[in-house]
Amino acid sequence: VQTSDRKTMTTRKPILGIDLGGTNMQFGVLAPNGTIIGRAKKKTKAAEGAKAVIDRLVDGIHEACDDAKIKVTSLAAVGIGAPGAIDPATGMVLQAPNLRWTNLPLPQILRKRIGKPVAVTNDVRAAVVGEHELGAGAGCTDIMAVWLGTGVGGGLILKNQLYTGFLGSAGEIGHMTLIPGNPPAARSFEHTCSRTAVADRLVRLIRTGRKSMISDILDGDLSEVKAKAIGLAYHKGDALTREVVDDAARFIGIAIASLNSTLSLQRVVLGGGLTEALGESLVRVVRAAHHEHVFPHVCRKTSIVKTKLGPDAGVLGAAIHAKRTVLAR
Repeated sequence: VQTSDRKTMTTRKPILGIDLGGTNMQFGVLAPNGTIIGRAKKKTKAAEGAKAVIDRLVDGIHEACDDAKIKVTSLAAVGIGAPGAIDPATGMVLQAPNLRWTNLPLPQILRKRIGKPVAVTNDVRAAVVGEHELGAGAGCTDIMAVWLGTGVGGGLILKNQLYTGFLGSAGEIGHMTLIPGNPPAARSFEHTCSRTAVADRLVRLIRTGRKSMISDILDGDLSEVKAKAIGLAYHKGDALTREVVDDAARFIGIAIASLNSTLSLQRVVLGGGLTEALGESLVRVVRAAHHEHVFPHVCRKTSIVKTKLGPDAGVLGAAIHAKRTVLAR
């Protein structure tokens, strides 16, 4: 990715950005001119515990630096976007349900391992910073990012500033209650609209006898239905996949409409693995539901678009965050 904002990304040494997701972790080494010159990708495997995930983070940092043909000692800093609630002052991971972490001092642990300053922020906060500076939100003053993946995350830029709120937790839209009458673990935005939720619903319906090409795409193995398989089935016209995805997309649009009626945004950027797999097909349904439910009607002027940076949004945003925090001290 060649960035367009030299002022934002210029630094004397490379910065490494990490998008730490519940399923995958992406690494990118950014050269002083803002070009990604080295990459790595690893599975998160959160079920193996925090130490194993941190070991893989360290391995990924070394692999990305090797790919960039530099040493880890050449880095200025490392920025990480992690899923969950992050203390904005310390970078401590307060609660990360998809990683099964509570009160984990990730910046301090990782700094001891690699000997470089480490800045940690929420993963979708990182993504919204990346999109605002370099992607689909460039030139906008007030935007929201909604990332649909293992969970659902959100981030807000208001008046050109990342908005974290009085308690530092603003943006946790995945934990909004959408359907209060549902049983526990089936009520929130995340429980209803994440890739995990869509996949679980598809599998349950297939196992009741509903037909879907998802079974053929995965050779009958329904133990792990990823966004790529959902996107392939949707684009091939699979009726069950379209029914489940479109239902989730309408809920996404309704949730965004509720938020936008309060915030009066200029743009909403959709990202994450599910968005990348489904593309404009998902955005179109979300946009229609938003326009139907938002109030007042002037808020229909809010543009609903998909990510421009794709999987690089979090990597770039995490690097920008590191530059703005640990390197600015």
